[in-house]
Amino acid sequence: MSYTNKQLEQWDKEYVWHPFTQMKSYIQNNPLIIEKGKGSYLFDIEGKAYLDGYASLWVNVHGHSDPELNSALHEQIEKIAHSTLLGSANVPSILLAKKLAEITPGNLSKVFYSDTGSASVEIALKIAYQYWQNIDSQKYKHKKKFISLDEAYHGDTIGAVSVGGMDLFHRIFQPLLFERIAIPSPYTYRMNEIGNEEEVKQYCLKRLEELLQTESEHIAGLIIEPLVQGAAGMITQPHGFLKEVERLCRAYDVLLICDEVAVGFGRTGTLFACEQEQVVPDIMCMAKGITGGYMPLAATITSDKVYNAFLGNPEEHKTFYHGHTYTGNQLACSIAIKNIELIEQRELVKDIQIKAKAFSQYLSKLYELPIVGDIRQRGLMVGIEIVKNRKSKETFSVHEPIVNQIIMIARSKGLIIRELGPVITMMPVLAMKQEELQQMVDIVYQSIEEAISHYTSVQ
Repeated sequence: MSYTNKQLEQWDKEYVWHPFTQMKSYIQNNPLIIEKGKGSYLFDIEGKAYLDGYASLWVNVHGHSDPELNSALHEQIEKIAHSTLLGSANVPSILLAKKLAEITPGNLSKVFYSDTGSASVEIALKIAYQYWQNIDSQKYKHKKKFISLDEAYHGDTIGAVSVGGMDLFHRIFQPLLFERIAIPSPYTYRMNEIGNEEEVKQYCLKRLEELLQTESEHIAGLIIEPLVQGAAGMITQPHGFLKEVERLCRAYDVLLICDEVAVGFGRTGTLFACEQEQVVPDIMCMAKGITGGYMPLAATITSDKVYNAFLGNPEEHKTFYHGHTYTGNQLACSIAIKNIELIEQRELVKDIQIKAKAFSQYLSKLYELPIVGDIRQRGLMVGIEIVKNRKSKETFSVHEPIVNQIIMIARSKGLIIRELGPVITMMPVLAMKQEELQQMVDIVYQSIEEAISHYTSVQ
C-alpha cells in the first residue's frame, strides 16, 4: 500500500482515537508520527530524530531495535506465534515463570500472565478477594474492601480504577466503581502543614494504622506503588515508608499488593523497587519493562500461601476463573526471557545506579529556573514540578498552559517527554548513555527558559 506523509496525518486524525488525549485539540495540530527507532532515538516520518525521554511510555529498557531482542523475536516466530494457556502449556511461558520466581523478592513463586499493567492489577485484586473467601467464606465474608493511597494510579480497567485516587482521571466513572478506602499519600512537597519528610511519613503511617485498627476485618488488601507514585507526578515516598506499610499489613492480616508495573525492571535502581526496603509482598504486579518495550505482557506473581488457597476439588469451586486469550503468549514470553538475560549480562541495574547519580547532578541545575519548584527522583524516574510561585507553590492555571509549552518546545529541539498536570516527567530509556541524559536535561533547561520568556512577554 502506497501513501504520502500527508495522507498518514489525515488518516491519523480521521480514524485513530488516541489514549489520554483530548482529540479536539489534537486534530488542530500536526501529529508526531513515529516510523522507526534506534537506540535511545525515535525517528518520525520526516526522518527527524528525537531522544526518547519517555521510554515510549516507560517501557523501553535496552533501546529501540536491539539486535539481540530482535533475534529472539525472529527465532520464536519461526516456531509458533501463539497457543492457548487454558488447559495446556508452552515452553517460553514455563521458562519465564521460573525466571520470574528466581528474580523476584522472597517466596513469590506462582505466575499468572496477562497483557497489560491494568490487567495484572485486576487479577491481583480478584486473587486477594477470593483468597479470603476460599479460606473461610463465613469468617472472612466482610473482607471485600481495598486500601490505596491518595493520588494512586493502578490502571484503567474498572477494578484498577476502583483502587485509583486520581480525581481527574477517575471521577467520571465513580458510579461504576467498588468501594476503596483512601489513606494519605506522603507527598512531602505539598504537606508543609504536617512538617518535614519524617513527620509526613509518620503522619501517613499513623492514619493507616488507625484505619486498620477499626476496619481490618473488612479489608482484603492494600495496594501500593512502591517508592514512587508515577502517574500522580512522580511522588517519591520517604525512606522506610514502604517497609512500615508492610509491617502494618502483616500485623492486621491484610494482603499487601505491590504494583511494580511502572517501577519494576530496574527503573528505580534495583530490579524491583520493593527490594530497596526488603519488602516481600503477598502479590506483585509487573508489566511495562518486562519485555524491554517490545511486546504487551504482564504478570501477577504470588506466594505458595496465596496460591494454595485456590487448590481444591472441582465441587469446592476454588478455581480462579480468570484468563485472557493471549495469556502466556509465546512471542511475548520469549522476548521477556531475553530481556531479563540481557539485563543480567549487561549489568544494567548497576549501570542505572551509576547514571542516576550523574543524572541527579545534571537535574540540580534546573533549580536555577524560577518556576522549578521541586525535583523528585528515584533511579531513572524523574518528576519536575512547575510552579508559578516558589514560596506559595501555586501552580499555573489551566488557562496558562506553560507546562505543555515546555513539552512542545522540547519536542521541537528533539526530545520527547510528557507532562502529568504541573509535573514534567523524564523517564529515559534505561540503557540511555550518560551524555544523552545530559542532553535531555540541557534541552529541558532551554525549553523552560523559552517558555518563561514567552509567558513573561505576553503578561
